[in-house]
Parts: sequence; structure tokens; C-alpha cells
Amino acid sequence: MADEEEKTLIEILEENTPIDLTKYINFVHAPQSGAIATFSGTTRDTFEGKTVVELRYEAYVPMAIRRVKSICSLARSSWDLDSIAVAHRLGPVPVGQTSVFIAISAVHRADALDACKYVIDEIKASVPIWKKEIYANGEVWKENSEFLERRLEFGRGAQDKSTGVGGGCCGHVKVKVEAQDKKGCCGIKVRVENEEAAHVSNDNGGMDYE
Repeated sequence: MADEEEKTLIEILEENTPIDLTKYINFVHAPQSGAIATFSGTTRDTFEGKTVVELRYEAYVPMAIRRVKSICSLARSSWDLDSIAVAHRLGPVPVGQTSVFIAISAVHRADALDACKYVIDEIKASVPIWKKEIYANGEVWKENSEFLERRLEFGRGAQDKSTGVGGGCCGHVKVKVEAQDKKGCCGIKVRVENEEAAHVSNDNGGMDYE
């Protein structure tokens, strides 16, 4: 465990702190590793025809760090990895700049590449980091589709392959999806609650969507 911690670097950076890509690549570089896989998420200049000025990120930092550590640990249990580095910016990230960066080293490229994809997918699906898109003519808290899908899967009782935790019986779980006017998790609020009342069957596999 100590060796794993020494080979894992996770940083949630303060506002206006650019990500030093070289720092994280150097961290994972090792003579025994034949591959380094990286992912760099950058702010693009358009979204659905709208001109994007910048993205702004907020996070619940202590929980975000704990969750990323858990994701990295799960990645190590699935692939033969050497070192992992993850960095995510907070605050404004202008067009062309990096908001999230992942670097993973391994003996073989397949392990590094597969683990890198897994880590970014899990970060988007389960880490409490929220994004606002700033356009030339407005702004909006952008919903994270991966996060919403994960919550809905939980509501359906689907088993989370990454954690092995099931969501319960589909016939007795209600998922309520509501518009969220205030900044919440990705602009969408999902509430999962036990339903003690009689089960109402419908075409959605027994799920009651309101």
C-alpha cells in the first residue's frame, strides 16, 4: 500500500493554476515502464453552434481526492500499472487550455491505455467536480451525462462493475429526475428512494420516472 501511494499523485489545482503536463509525465516515468499513456482534456471553442469563451470548474475537494484515489486503486487491481498521476484545475479554464490531465505508466502499452481510459471515464462519472460553460452570449452549468447515467443505473438496480455494489431490486426503487435551477451536480438532480407503496409496472422495466 505504501508503494502504491508513493506511485500515485493526485492534485486538484487552485484557480488560475495551469497544469504542468511535463511535471506529471516525469512523475510516472520509470526505467521499468515501456509505455506512458496520457489524456489531456482541453476547452474547445464551440459547443452545439455556440461560441465557448471558457469553462469554470468547482469541486468538493476532499471528496474529489478520495474518489480519485479509489479510482486509481481500482485501476491498479485491474491492470499491471507502475505510476499514476491525475491533475484537475478549478476556476476558469480558457479555450485551448487543459482542465484535466492523466498520465499512467506500465510495462505494456495495453495496460496503460486501457487504464487511462478507465480513469477518465470514472472521473467524469463519479467525482464531485462541476463544470459551467461560459458562452459569448450566456452561460450554463453543463450536465455530465456519464454522472447522470451512473445514477440511473444505480436506480435500476444495475450492478456497478467497478465497485461490485448493486442498487437493489428494480421493482422497489423509484428514480426521480428533476430540473435543477441552482448549481447542483451537473445541472441535474437525481433522487433514488425506496418505494414502499405497491409496485406500478410500466414499459421501463418497472421503473417509475416522474
